[in-house]
Formats: sequence, C-alpha cells, structure tokens
Amino acid sequence: MNGLTTGRMHAHGRPTLACLYAALSLLSGCVSDQQKYDAIVAVNREFRSQYEAILAEKGTRGYMMRRDDAFSAMSKTLAELGMRPESVDQSLGFMSFYAPAPTPLSEEDWRATVAADLPKMRELARPYIGFPAEFIKFEPEGLQLVVNATILDGPAGVVISITIRMRQIAPPRSGMPRRDYPPPTGMRMGLDRVWTRFELEIGRRQALPRQPTAR
Repeated sequence: MNGLTTGRMHAHGRPTLACLYAALSLLSGCVSDQQKYDAIVAVNREFRSQYEAILAEKGTRGYMMRRDDAFSAMSKTLAELGMRPESVDQSLGFMSFYAPAPTPLSEEDWRATVAADLPKMRELARPYIGFPAEFIKFEPEGLQLVVNATILDGPAGVVISITIRMRQIAPPRSGMPRRDYPPPTGMRMGLDRVWTRFELEIGRRQALPRQPTAR
C-alpha cells in the first residue's frame, strides 16, 4: 500500500532523479521491519473501524422484489461495473466478483480517494516510521478488489448485503506490508456505485414492456 513519490526536478542546484531515489532508499533502509509492521497495524486498526461503520451504514438494503430477479440484477450490475464472476450460487443467494483494483471505482473516484485518505494513512504511520511516512502511497498494483453479495428472502421481498475486500496477487513494490482494509472513502464510493447501478438496473427492468402471457 505504500511507495515512494517524487517532485519536479530542476537541472541546476537540485539533486538528480537518481540521487533522489538513492536518498529515499536510504531513508527506507532506516526503517526496521518491526516498525513497518507496527505502522500497518495502526493503519489497519483505523481503517477496520471505519470499514465496519461504513458496512453498518451502507452495506445492507431491502427491496420489494423477487429473489431471482434481485440475483439476476445484481449479477448484471457487477459485470457492468467491470467485475468478473468468481463464485455464483443462486440457490444459496451468494455471488463473488473480482477485478483489478481500483475497479469498481472510476479513475475520478480513485483520485478523490487518494486525496481524502492518503494524508490520514501517512499521519497514522508517522509515529512508527517517522519521516519516510511522507513518501508512502496507496499501491493498487498487485491488488484485486472482491465484491461479495448475498441476496436472501426478507420479511417483504429481499435483503441484500455487500462487502468489498482486497486480495493481493503480487507484493507491493515498496516493500511495505499490505493493508487488510480498503481506504474508507473508496469503500463508501464503491458501495454507492454498486447500489446506484443496481437500482438503475431494477428501474430498467420494471420499465420494460411485459411479454404477453401465452394462452
């Protein structure tokens, strides 16, 4: 989740890009594995707290519709958001879709997430790793986002619950440990995108003309 960033280089009186990378490497080398671990534990603690609060607020909704219709609409929703099915069991009312991060976020959503949540991550890491915290960043490369949805019968229609988790497929280039939880702003935006697209799909289906009943 973390890495190094650089500013603009000027030719006169400023370090070259190679020198800056060397300097930052030295800074990273001053941080022990235990310090890196402690920093990520602190980040995970805060992000987990927000993750659970966001799920409680946005993760579950009820709809007055048939379970089969809701299942079909949610499956199409996730596919249209650029995700691929990994496990789909209609009899259990469960589906799992995945995609390379930051999908299902748009590029604009991702930029907003970085702007909102990166300063907080650096603040949380700073007491443990010091000045190198100013150079850590989110590293979506090597991550997949997994969206799990359960669609169950409810008192009036269906109850749908959604979770979004991260899955590593390649280690981060920075050498920092991975977080366990997505950035809070990205989590909110991801859930909003799923629900918005799902409700659009429901509306589209309800607007379709009914097929005549065979006699």
